Amino acid sequence: MATTTDSKRDSSSMEHELKPQQSENSLASIAVWRKGILLFIFCFAQFLDAFNNSALFAAIPPISSAIGISDSNSVWLISAYQLTFAALLLTTGRLSDLYNPKWAFILGLLLMSFSSLGCGFVRSQVPLIILRAIMGVGAALNIPSALAMIIGMYPEPVAQGKALGAFAASATIGNVTGLFIGAALAAFVSWTWIFYLITILSFVMAVAVLVILPLRISFMDGLGLSQGERFKRLDLVGVSTLTVSLVLLVFSVTTGSIDGWGEAKVIVPLVLFFLLVVAFFQWESRIPEHIAAVPPKMWRYQNFTILIILSLQPFMFWVATQLLLSWYWQFIFDWSTINVAVHFLPLGIVSFPMIAVAIFLQKTFSLKWVILMGEILVVAGTLLLPFADSKPHYWRFAFPGFVLGTAGTTVVYATTNIALFAVTPPEVAGIVGAIFNCALQLGAAAGSAIITSIQTSTEKTHGGTSSFEGRAAGFWFMFTFTALEAIGVAIFMKNTVPSLQAQKEGVVDGGQTEQVTESA
Repeated sequence: MATTTDSKRDSSSMEHELKPQQSENSLASIAVWRKGILLFIFCFAQFLDAFNNSALFAAIPPISSAIGISDSNSVWLISAYQLTFAALLLTTGRLSDLYNPKWAFILGLLLMSFSSLGCGFVRSQVPLIILRAIMGVGAALNIPSALAMIIGMYPEPVAQGKALGAFAASATIGNVTGLFIGAALAAFVSWTWIFYLITILSFVMAVAVLVILPLRISFMDGLGLSQGERFKRLDLVGVSTLTVSLVLLVFSVTTGSIDGWGEAKVIVPLVLFFLLVVAFFQWESRIPEHIAAVPPKMWRYQNFTILIILSLQPFMFWVATQLLLSWYWQFIFDWSTINVAVHFLPLGIVSFPMIAVAIFLQKTFSLKWVILMGEILVVAGTLLLPFADSKPHYWRFAFPGFVLGTAGTTVVYATTNIALFAVTPPEVAGIVGAIFNCALQLGAAAGSAIITSIQTSTEKTHGGTSSFEGRAAGFWFMFTFTALEAIGVAIFMKNTVPSLQAQKEGVVDGGQTEQVTESA
């Protein structure tokens, strides 16, 4: 904690020095056993946020049947969660930076717990969708606050890389494990127990953090900001504008995939989205930089923009793959929900060894080349999936596609996560985590909606829903998107983030001399 003698320094120097010091002193110094338990809880929160969506894929048919939700509207059971999750991440990331991330994390868990409990009891479409949206609010509070506290607990590059790698792995594991657990609960118990399980786990985690972390944590405490000054730095105008724009975007692309892209209720929100995004960036450029939620300089941090673009891909791969194949396998291949879940297991199991591989690569090679290796694997995996159109072709094309795609996606996800925090200062960890996870969720929501739209449009002229042509077209889109990302990394990403081992030893180059170095 800085002393009062710091007041003699100029304000900009004080702000630069005190924020990182505060974050390290408050969290890095806690007992090792506390760090271990807290890291497990933070990773489990990430697991639970992914589980929240994937567990419903197999449960949507019985939920729709029990409540009377049409096939076209059932997508909102997934999209309502993703909508609030993605749209509020910027706001909650700002809250985590300015206030106590511990309480943001606990509040998010409690919101998720009680709204999930309500989902288990309601038997009406609109209340269920609203409660799913509230669960997304809880998830939006969890992730940026968890990332901010992980960065504070592990300031040393190698330890931080391992912690962030575990955090990244939790999402991949939750994504597919959720599909299997959700299918088992829906088939053998009741779909309501998916929500009851989330209720119990969220509440237990909230209580555990309350007991294990009895510290008051705020990365801004060292600056001596008043409550009024903190409130100003929330940038309510900016975050509200961007939040509304993201809500409109997710609503537009989701509705477009259901009702068609020519409808007024699709076009109008999409136009408003673009207008509000322009207004947001204009606003952020005109207000003092220390108040802006996303200062323009964020996009000038070296490699920051390309890393955020890369963040659109991981969840798109996992979510879109399940959306494209789960219905086809269940109704065309005549596989049970459990059988479908078993065949999706490579999407989760492969992530276990690949996290260890990713950590080894991150220690050995500069992060640009690690990311490029991952992208090449994803390109190879998505190249196989358009041909997985029959049961025999599962082992010939789908299985190796899952293995290669998940291996590459895990490496990209884990390494992009680490690289973002390597090129930005610690005091903006919450907002960086928010932007990163917002990109992940937008990739899942918008990407899946676009792929679904491509699928349905193709099916109208190529054999209908029983044909694999539409799904193959969706996979070809994903292949093209990933290939363009790989080319973008090779051309535009500067090789300025060294291996984690080099960072530990202090062997740095241009981009790492200072975390806040801005690109020309």
